[in-house]
Amino acid sequence: MSYGLLNVSVFGVIAYTLLLTHITIAAVTIFLHRHQAHRALTLHPVASHFFRFWLWLTTGMVTRQWVAVHRKHHARCETADDPHSPQVLSLKKVLLEGAELYRREADNGETLAVYGKGTPDDAVERRLYSRYPYLGIVLMLALDVLLLGPIGITVWAVQMIWIPLFAAGVINGIGHYFGYRTYASPDAATNIVPWGILIGGEELHNNHHAYPGSARLSSQPWEFDIGWFYIRLLERLGLARVKKVAPPPARLLRTAAGPDSDTLRTIAVHRMQVLARYSRMVIKAAYRAELRRLGGTDQVLRQARTLLLREASLNDGSARRRLQQALAHSEVLATVYRFRERLQAIWQGAAEGQALAALEQWRREAEASGVAALQEFARRLGGWRSATG
Repeated sequence: MSYGLLNVSVFGVIAYTLLLTHITIAAVTIFLHRHQAHRALTLHPVASHFFRFWLWLTTGMVTRQWVAVHRKHHARCETADDPHSPQVLSLKKVLLEGAELYRREADNGETLAVYGKGTPDDAVERRLYSRYPYLGIVLMLALDVLLLGPIGITVWAVQMIWIPLFAAGVINGIGHYFGYRTYASPDAATNIVPWGILIGGEELHNNHHAYPGSARLSSQPWEFDIGWFYIRLLERLGLARVKKVAPPPARLLRTAAGPDSDTLRTIAVHRMQVLARYSRMVIKAAYRAELRRLGGTDQVLRQARTLLLREASLNDGSARRRLQQALAHSEVLATVYRFRERLQAIWQGAAEGQALAALEQWRREAEASGVAALQEFARRLGGWRSATG
């Protein structure tokens, strides 16, 4: 039984805690992330200031610092300059020390100057929120104890670890290590399901890295972005306006028709989705076939499975050597890997006519490769259609 002003039961305390932490994660994903960092939507001043005030009370985070750290993460993703890449720093470090990594980068003046532009700089921000970031969380502690009694201290502690645990740890750590990838984004970002109700839709991290300017993070029919649900609700109330959303995923039809200019435009727009499908349909299938052919015990191939699928730029010297050893070990894998590199390069700087000719040549050579999975992918290449096509 709570002894504060609310005088609620244990279940009431739990409900209170979940409600307040949920508002906090909604404020992070809607205000800090989608509105401030990526400008994917605009917010009415009333909604914007509510979120700023709430984050001051419940996290002590300064808008400019959070935005700068996140923008630097995108600009330097999976490099030594990334503030919190588990691919560079290790998953354990990001999970356990995510808040410390954030704080270290937030104190970097150069990061704030380069990546923190355009964030709130009014009198309230300068004289209160940025100047006294910890005053808000002290007031939150007092409010929790006043409303709930001594158990309010525990509730406050949960509030204080919520963002460091789920945002700094789970999203920045697991979201760049484990999960599924709808898009072959040039980093290690993954989608984590079904934790969206706890982290506001931010679990759809691969989708976000593929289209960082999108206000909607969900892509597939089975994905639920609760942050997008709240944004649409704010729109109906006249408190938000969406500026940009990612295009819906393209469809791959079963067709033998060759690629045309419409196909090329679809592939160009959805190239990260096409490359992800190539990895699933071709590289994974070829890898499994080769492993079966070699009796399933070939250590060279087993050690290279992840390297065959990941973005080449993420491989360090040792990883590149292991990958090259595997490709030299299997002509089939060398073929499908080389064809993926060629497919990826087609739309890089080429005019439409040149790109279409290159795509048609790629298709003909893939069909003549003798690799069943690659031939099937090439035959279906002309079947890519936009969702509205």
